[in-house]
Amino acid sequence: ALLDKVLQRKRGQPLAMGLIALEMARRLDIPLVGVNFPGHFLLRVPGADHLLDPCGGRRLYPNDCRELLARQYGAQLKLQADHLLTAEPRAILQRLSRNLRQLYLANDEPLAALVDAERVLELGNASASDYLARASLYQRLDCPSAERFDLEHALLLSDDPIQRLRLTERLGHLPPNSVMH
Repeated sequence: ALLDKVLQRKRGQPLAMGLIALEMARRLDIPLVGVNFPGHFLLRVPGADHLLDPCGGRRLYPNDCRELLARQYGAQLKLQADHLLTAEPRAILQRLSRNLRQLYLANDEPLAALVDAERVLELGNASASDYLARASLYQRLDCPSAERFDLEHALLLSDDPIQRLRLTERLGHLPPNSVMH
């Protein structure tokens, strides 16, 4: 995510700053892990009673994490233990790919976004929203068969009855798959 610019400016997205900090810590043999906190990538020294914000370096205790979560998503989302779990390298790569996908979409580069959408799925444990994101890219690129494939996968993974209904309706508007022999 433009790591060259982040290094140059010494500012950037939390994930980019966190990746730099993780790599520096690894090279210096300092124990440090990533935390896939909702909306903001954080760091932790294993065993510490706090997290670290890679953008400002400040310590975040549970109340700080609650406040950060409320600023990002509103008071209705409560802090949960899984928000504070160590992020495995695969999960960090998925998060980076999701972020890149959004950056490419914002810059009207759907083919580049598709590469990152594909990477998210290849890394495993994809969610319904990951399949929906790629389906929307295929829709933009006028690939109805690929869009159908991803919508069907999203439908299988979705637990939300309203989302399932919308997916079924969207699938109904697509042309049927044609089989070639």
